[in-house]
Amino acid sequence: MLNVLRVTGSSLAPRAVPAYRPEVPSAHALVAPTVRAMAVAAPPTVARIASCALWGLEAALVTVEVDVANGLPAFSIVGLPDAAVSEARERVRAAVRNSGFEFPLRRVVANLAPAERKKEGTGFELAIALGVLRATGQIAVEIGALCLGELALDGRVRPVRGVMPRVRGALGAGVTDVVCAAENAAEAAAAGAYAVGVTTLREAVAHLSGEAPRAPTAVPPSAPAPRAAVDLADISGHETPKRALEIAAAGGHSLLLVGPPGTGKTLLARALPGLMPPLDPDEAVIASAVHSVAGLVDPARPLLAARPFRAPHHTASHLALVGGGSPPRPGEVSLAHTGALFLDELPEFSRHVLDTLREPLEEGAITLSRAAAAATYPARVTLVAAMNPCPCGHAGDPAAACTCLPDAIERYHARLSGPLMDRIDLRVHVPRLAYEELRDEGRESSRVVRDRVLAARERMRARLAGTGRGSNAEMTVAEVRAHCRLDDAASALTREAMRSRRLSARGFHRVLRVARTLADLAGSDRIRGDDVALAVLLRGAA
Repeated sequence: MLNVLRVTGSSLAPRAVPAYRPEVPSAHALVAPTVRAMAVAAPPTVARIASCALWGLEAALVTVEVDVANGLPAFSIVGLPDAAVSEARERVRAAVRNSGFEFPLRRVVANLAPAERKKEGTGFELAIALGVLRATGQIAVEIGALCLGELALDGRVRPVRGVMPRVRGALGAGVTDVVCAAENAAEAAAAGAYAVGVTTLREAVAHLSGEAPRAPTAVPPSAPAPRAAVDLADISGHETPKRALEIAAAGGHSLLLVGPPGTGKTLLARALPGLMPPLDPDEAVIASAVHSVAGLVDPARPLLAARPFRAPHHTASHLALVGGGSPPRPGEVSLAHTGALFLDELPEFSRHVLDTLREPLEEGAITLSRAAAAATYPARVTLVAAMNPCPCGHAGDPAAACTCLPDAIERYHARLSGPLMDRIDLRVHVPRLAYEELRDEGRESSRVVRDRVLAARERMRARLAGTGRGSNAEMTVAEVRAHCRLDDAASALTREAMRSRRLSARGFHRVLRVARTLADLAGSDRIRGDDVALAVLLRGAA
């Protein structure tokens, strides 16, 4: 028997269905859901569905406007879409038909407003499909939720990248309800939204129309903090490098470890995550949002539980390190935001690649400018690097003779530009250990050192309260002048260091920031002469 559609005017007659939005209890409740009553409306001339576009971590609401009019059958998407959005026409058409709905044999136009900025990615397809169904009367209620998802040809809803920053942007604009792929629902809930996950287009329609309301996704539990890969108690000797690690973890200062092969530089660097303080809620959301854009979040536990530790190989390109591409994606320096970026075999990186780190290390963010748009990603990292003193690795090693020619050593060090080296606060030599030192016992554990780091961070946060900064390495020049006052003895020592070591203005302020961290670790309100002396020594120890 043929299904006959009764046509009124230029649109399909609406079906009587329950109204959107269901008041659904949490997944743990055992009571029956209730439905908030809304008037059933006739098909609008133009259907409007909320979605969201993303440029870097900047999100902006996009209104998907769908118009279905008389004319030759056609389906157009306008509003400055990229190739992926333009291809959505075929996926939306097939998904609507294969989900049991009718795709109109008329002229369909979907506009992504505002049209002045380019729209990228596949996250608009669910909103476009729902707009078509609403404009043709197959959904008879207004839809006020943010709709995000890619559609498969059979009507399944697939996850998309960047749901967390999109949802945060929508919440800032007053949109609290989100309908997205089931794999993205925990991510949206973690951002603070009333998130409903669906697996198919038909499930989305049934929920929005009230026919089969779905329970909201509960906020996912926090993942347990991972165990540190290396404990300081496992590292023999190297008291000065371990002290430098403590300073770097407490104040967020950059650190360079220099020494012969096999002396433990990489082992020391991998002990740093065990010393760093835990993420606070705001830091966890921002760091997780960067990983969401990169598609690296765990669907079950989307919020990061510990500060990231990224260690790219020395063959990484500048696009991999600082980000890029079209659309611009975050690089390793942004994926390490709030955590540590470890560059092993530092001189083996291309000099051009290393120089791209200069601005992120100074500003704590990076802006990737392209012809169509610009994307800004955070990049506040603790840089830890390791290198040999020469190509063969034995320059200055009393136990092995160096076989490098002087010009080879000079070329090796020339791979690191002066401006980059000037941004490294701590430069520490990691010497070869004697047998007796390797047999040493009774060393401090990472837990003991971490307690001192946490106490120092609390002092920094109290001092910098209201500024948006939480560590001494982030202090501005004005804050350095306000919080790093020196007595006469410390001033004289700093003056001599400026003369003898030829410190730049940047180097002078970085020495003061390290001295402030040393005072915080000691629980002192003022910077002592010993703090300045150690800060100067560690800046040029390697």
